[in-house]
Amino acid sequence: MLRVDSYDVDLDLTLGDEVFGSISRIRFSAQSPGPSFLDVKPRTLRSATLNGVPLDVAGLADGRLPLPDLAADNELVVEATMAYTKTGTGLHRFIDPADGELYIYAWMFLDDACTVFACFDQPDLKASLTLNVTVDPQWTVVANGALRAREPGRWQFAPTAPMSTYLVGLAAGPYHEVRGAEHDGIPMSLYARRSLAEYLERDAPEIFEITRSCLDWYHEHFGIRYPFGKYDQVFVPEFTMGAMENPGVVTFRDEFIFRSAATETELESRAVVIAHEMAHMWFGDLVTLRWWDDVWLNESFAEYMGHRVAAEATRYREAWASFASGRKAWGYATDQRPSTHPVVGDVPDVESAPLMFDGICYAKGASVLRQLVAWLGDEVFLAGLRDYFARHRHGNATLADLLDALGRAGDRDLSGWARLWLQTTGVNTVSLDGGVIVQDGDPPRPHRLGIGRYDASGSLLERVEVDLDARRTPIELAPAELVLPNDGDLSFVKVRLADWRPLLGLLPRITDSLTRALLWHAAWEAVRDAVLPAGFYLELAAAGLPTETRVPVIDDVLDNAWTAATRYLPEGRRVEALAGMRDVCLSLLAGEPERRLSFARGAARFAPPGDASAAEQLRGWLAEERTDFGVRVDPELRWLLLYRLAALGELGPAQIDAEYDRDRSGTGAEQAARCRAARPDPAAKAAAWQAIVRDEQLSQRMLFAIADGIWQPGQESLAEPYVDRYAGQMPEMATRRSPQVVSKLAGSAYPRYVVAPATLDTMRRLLARDDLTPTLRRAVVDATDELVRSLAAREPGR
Repeated sequence: MLRVDSYDVDLDLTLGDEVFGSISRIRFSAQSPGPSFLDVKPRTLRSATLNGVPLDVAGLADGRLPLPDLAADNELVVEATMAYTKTGTGLHRFIDPADGELYIYAWMFLDDACTVFACFDQPDLKASLTLNVTVDPQWTVVANGALRAREPGRWQFAPTAPMSTYLVGLAAGPYHEVRGAEHDGIPMSLYARRSLAEYLERDAPEIFEITRSCLDWYHEHFGIRYPFGKYDQVFVPEFTMGAMENPGVVTFRDEFIFRSAATETELESRAVVIAHEMAHMWFGDLVTLRWWDDVWLNESFAEYMGHRVAAEATRYREAWASFASGRKAWGYATDQRPSTHPVVGDVPDVESAPLMFDGICYAKGASVLRQLVAWLGDEVFLAGLRDYFARHRHGNATLADLLDALGRAGDRDLSGWARLWLQTTGVNTVSLDGGVIVQDGDPPRPHRLGIGRYDASGSLLERVEVDLDARRTPIELAPAELVLPNDGDLSFVKVRLADWRPLLGLLPRITDSLTRALLWHAAWEAVRDAVLPAGFYLELAAAGLPTETRVPVIDDVLDNAWTAATRYLPEGRRVEALAGMRDVCLSLLAGEPERRLSFARGAARFAPPGDASAAEQLRGWLAEERTDFGVRVDPELRWLLLYRLAALGELGPAQIDAEYDRDRSGTGAEQAARCRAARPDPAAKAAAWQAIVRDEQLSQRMLFAIADGIWQPGQESLAEPYVDRYAGQMPEMATRRSPQVVSKLAGSAYPRYVVAPATLDTMRRLLARDDLTPTLRRAVVDATDELVRSLAAREPGR
């Protein structure tokens, strides 16, 4: 109906603590004369003028202002007062506890641009944006466009290339800047809060090196240069997601600037996210989805490219092993829940769109693309992408457009492949039955699989690739100690071994990191499916961790071991299981330096309740500011030790307050809140619960910290009364908070350690209600599915 030509937006951020001024001048055309509407969600709508005629602003309802009598060409001017938020959406306002400085940044996703400026807030209505911002004269402002002019307190930015409203980016405040050398004609800078300046300066060389390497890879393989001029990366406080791909001004959560020692897991994750967001410059920004049911055109591709480019262009060469052991597990879990959906979804409205941003959209979609590359061949795949970018640059596209481009490049029809992989749900399972590969699950899909044969020393004897699209496919293989389907991790399938016990001796001897990651994950999937007992995974962890060299895999194994010990084992076996894993971590503190931090964190995490010596050891590490074998207790590790002591009842409110006085930072505030919530005290639980369901003043990140800490294993008697309160109060809470906040709060605050049939009955009654928001329903469905798995794992004989 409409075509938007340009936005000229003027923001005044000097009006006080609650509101800011917003003036929008929009030029657009209409296909035919008649009525339409504008998206705007102001605190006060002061005026609106269409083609010189004032509009009745009293007509604004539910964020829509009627536009009568459109002409072929139109100019609309809207003046409004808008409200800052504490939810990470719209224009978020944050005061740094470290120094009292104020920071502001924008997150317009999915349809929150209209809380900042009047617009047509729809992804297929792309337009150029010219932005002008009035701020404190001491501030720095960063936006999508290049800086065109600046005078004290006034920043004017050049018009951007056409982009969707959800991609508008802005950061304003006393940000510390680190400028990088221009690379391949592209200016680059990094920004973070002043209180993080020393850490940003320390991390900048690596961040710039990764950025340059990724740019070079994309330029070489995509055929179209980075299309948005400068490339700024801003690390902002209290960011809801990991990062956001605003063209020219990518925003990241500022936890990626590490205040403490970082593990290889954290460093690799940052590299992958940098590569992921840069991939969005082509997948999402240059070519944008037409509507949210094709969000996989953005996220699946960026997820795939993030891991691929990190592995091929940076020092993190084993990023695919990390993907196989951790990130991909998210996809498997999501695709086996009652809430599963196809990679290409059916999104009727914006309220439903956040439900698509899950393990299917990211991890399964990336895995499916990896399978597509194996099936088509890499050159065909890349040629198809270059065609896709060239045909749709600065426009919008759909699944059909991408399939057409790939089909032309490979001279084949991909509609059947897309139907089975992108438009159906569920994960297949593969196993070997003698000389036959068996594929279970509906529908059976076409797979190109690697089959690996390993001897008793863990050495690879042979890897072959086979194609299968039936339930049973004959194959000729010589005998071997281990025959591993999906070796190389080319497809999205679960793997079942005929005999799991030999893994206890074989896994520690396998030298290939990706193969080990696949085996770790295959064993964990079997535990989640109640095929293997949880105790077996703990045995495998004790056997395999001493020789596991990949820190990201170690961290994934420790996460799984925690779930096995605290939720899948009966309560009577929990303390012994935690103590056993603690002993494993302590024994490995003397190992390679790059692994010690992960095992120090693990030793703290697995300290069992009622063990006075374990608590005393944690207190000793705090006092000495060193763990056994010399791991320094820096701020992050210190808070982890304190958190565990709080959960064990070994840390009181006064001690937590004293620790916060020691670390007056945004992270310190969140960690102190998490510690308070974790204490095994009825008053602490009541205060935490009231914050979760009632508090309208806390930022969303403080709420997340409280929800993360409130329920602890060993505190079931305190949590049991809140099972009914959860069912009774979450529906009302969900009506007052954004979908992103509801999803996180409802998932974290779910009483997951009260593993009992009565909990399941209560949650099923909650799901039978017809007044749940889509986001709340999804969160409860997913958490309840995990409860069902916990109950199945605890059945007698497991």
